[in-house]
Amino acid sequence: MNDTPANQPSPPVEEVAAHLRGAVSALVRSTRAVDRLPPIPAAVLDLLAARGPMTTAELAASRGVRHQTMAATVKELTDAGHLAAGPDPADARKKILSLTEAGRDALDADRRQRTGLLAAALEQALDDEELRMMARALELVDRVSAAVNRMTAPR
Repeated sequence: MNDTPANQPSPPVEEVAAHLRGAVSALVRSTRAVDRLPPIPAAVLDLLAARGPMTTAELAASRGVRHQTMAATVKELTDAGHLAAGPDPADARKKILSLTEAGRDALDADRRQRTGLLAAALEQALDDEELRMMARALELVDRVSAAVNRMTAPR
């Protein structure tokens, strides 16, 4: 537990920002170790789950990759039964990609695995008071995340 006096000066904000970024990145990487889906296909499925159906070109632009690279990932996910392609009502030359039930189930299974791993780690690493502190700290992380989203949102 941290016994830092409340009257001690705040650390430099850049130092806290660097620590937060590093800690969150390390946590995300460590929990991905239990994923069944490879990272790139999982990111595509996650994007479709968050934003809804998209074309291959839209997926490529959203992920910052070439169309051909995304087309290979889309083929892999479609062959695995995680994506379905349907006609674009606005342009018959295009295909709209959406998650199938199997794709959503695969995403949900990985999320449950990561959550279970985190829950076990929290139980192992923290006592009751520290768990309450973590819950309060997560409210602050949520506020910082919302501020970042406001700062980076297109105007």
